[in-house]
Amino acid sequence: MKKEEVIEAVSKARDQAKSRKFQQTVDLTINFRGIDFKKAANRIDLEVKMPHGSAKKVNSIAFIKDKEFAEKLKPMVSKIVMDSEVSKLSKKDAQEIAEKFDVLLAEGPVMLLVGKHMGQILAPRGKMPKLISQDFKAIQNIIEGSSGQTKITNKKGKFMPLVHVSVGKEVMQDIDLAENILTVYNAVEEKLPARSQNVKSVIIKLTMGPAIKIGETNEEMQARKKTQKTPFSEKGVTKTFAEKKDSKQKIEQKTEQKSKEKTEEKTEASKEVKK
Repeated sequence: MKKEEVIEAVSKARDQAKSRKFQQTVDLTINFRGIDFKKAANRIDLEVKMPHGSAKKVNSIAFIKDKEFAEKLKPMVSKIVMDSEVSKLSKKDAQEIAEKFDVLLAEGPVMLLVGKHMGQILAPRGKMPKLISQDFKAIQNIIEGSSGQTKITNKKGKFMPLVHVSVGKEVMQDIDLAENILTVYNAVEEKLPARSQNVKSVIIKLTMGPAIKIGETNEEMQARKKTQKTPFSEKGVTKTFAEKKDSKQKIEQKTEQKSKEKTEEKTEASKEVKK
């Protein structure tokens, strides 16, 4: 994949996305073909350090036993959970922690507790805490180092024929976003059995913007738009709003008709009983 093509695609994605009141995320999707993901060796599960970070605030949480250590650590992390609180966390709490926090840390004595009560939720998501000691410089390095660190996996309950990852924010320069994209793409391609031959397409988009296929010419894009009513995707094409509305109306009509038929049947049955 050429750098010039990526920069052009980023520029298109930016131009075609409407301005929003929030900083939109730039998302990358790599669609695969010809890979048997039932084989463990073919599955995608890696961490990549993007050269220009993600322009995103790092949310961190630490599981701590020593109260004095916890007080000193408070200014450095987003949230502190004491060891006495771990067993009280519900499955829903663990899921929220896995989704909300980018960096999870745990003091040695608390690591076993976290594994026991939250391991089933955190481990499959690659979110088990990193072991820390009272070395504040090392902790700071872990937090700062994770700003451009991203986990890439095609496991979404089951192994999907694609990976989806955020590569930055729209506030970043096109060239920086392009270099982040290339770093992720190259890392993923190296893991594929037939390298680029296993890549069906590479898509980028802003949060609320249209999908842009990298390497696609304007003519090819227009031709594609004519043949499909919905945004570019490889599987499970999402219905348009009009299609959803039409489908909903049809369901309501069928439900109404069935209800009417049942009422008529009950009326007829009642007449027969009276006779």
